[in-house]
Amino acid sequence: MTSYYPPITYIVPPDEDGWLLKTILQKRMDVSRKLLSRLKMTDLGITLNGERVYISVKVSSGDRVEIRMEEETSEDILPQPIPFEILYEDGHLLVVNKAAGIIVHPTHGHYTETLANGVVHYWAEKGERVRFRPVHRLDQETSGVLVIAKNPYSHQHISEQMIAGTVDKRYAAFVHGVPAVQSGDIDGPIDRDPLEPHRRIVTPDGYPSLTRYEVKEVYPRAASRVELKLESGRTHQIRVHMSSIGCPLIGDGMYRHPLYARVQALGGLAPPVSGEREAGLVLPGGEAQEAGLTLLGGERQEAELSPEEAAQLAEIAELDASIPRQALHAVRLSFRHPVTHAELVFEAPLPPDMALLQAKLRETGALE
Repeated sequence: MTSYYPPITYIVPPDEDGWLLKTILQKRMDVSRKLLSRLKMTDLGITLNGERVYISVKVSSGDRVEIRMEEETSEDILPQPIPFEILYEDGHLLVVNKAAGIIVHPTHGHYTETLANGVVHYWAEKGERVRFRPVHRLDQETSGVLVIAKNPYSHQHISEQMIAGTVDKRYAAFVHGVPAVQSGDIDGPIDRDPLEPHRRIVTPDGYPSLTRYEVKEVYPRAASRVELKLESGRTHQIRVHMSSIGCPLIGDGMYRHPLYARVQALGGLAPPVSGEREAGLVLPGGEAQEAGLTLLGGERQEAELSPEEAAQLAEIAELDASIPRQALHAVRLSFRHPVTHAELVFEAPLPPDMALLQAKLRETGALE
């Protein structure tokens, strides 16, 4: 026996009396052509007052139009009891607060211990047959609000809102340095780095990408807290854009402060990306400096790396070592419910590691 997701219902108003059912489905219920074709092949996919009909029929005022989608499961995803925080759930969507360190969806070579494994297990325990459909993604080391659609209709509608730019996605980040202006736009096309395809770079030939930012707090230790709003959704967008203006995220091992590259170019060794502070920072030339740097062989070449730069890099390395991932959190997400059209707003407070970083940065007092 075929099982269905909860039906989506539309009551025909008087001013739409005589419309074609197909028009109601496409113009009022926003059913895409792809989904419409799928519904037509399903026994109870499209009904009018409880009866299966052709979409070419005309409707009358007060008629009840319903669409039903067959239940699906993610048979390619192994259910695992992985804990996650639920912010909201109904028959159409699930909103979670993703923890840092967990991948959203299984990938090549990483088939288990993902958010998808945990969500599929959770639904199976509830007896729900639902396919895992994340509407958007967060990087493995980025935490925060993430929405998952529970059926194709919901996925289509929220995705369309994202494409239209009506979904409000806001992030909190702690960055090295302070942007030159208090608030502004970073409008830099993004594409793959041809030398390192897993990285992204700002390049004139890239895909249009826009990030809006506002500085919320400035700290004496050459760092600041910024709020960011995405107007596009490129891979690593915030990390790439903030790095491009000289303010990389604290703890980001991929898009690091340019002084690290200086060290490597001079033949030194940069600290590990995992935040293991005890490994130290190794630079070429001279003796260990008071800033906490370990230098390699020979006399220091001041023209290559000044004492001020060495001290600055020591401070940067210490901040990077204080958090084991990039300090980025999806703090807020708002959009229209795909069925009720109510405006939904979800917020997630800073996770413990970022809250601790903020406390450390505030120890000597924040600057307004």
